[in-house]
Amino acid sequence: MKKEKEIEITCLDDVKKLPPQDQMKYEIANEIGVFDKVITNGWGSLSSKESGKIGGILARRNKKK
Repeated sequence: MKKEKEIEITCLDDVKKLPPQDQMKYEIANEIGVFDKVITNGWGSLSSKESGKIGGILARRNKKK
């Protein structure tokens, strides 16, 4: 299986280069105020509460589609 080239995300404009599902994750992270934390330290730096909040909002939005 061919691995996709990683896109470096440094700002919200870079998010538009990602697949729609990934775009939504970053947009939600921005909405709840953890976008800078994700950009600086990665997704692993989020607390379980922050990750759960992103997952819950993501699931709710996907359900609406």
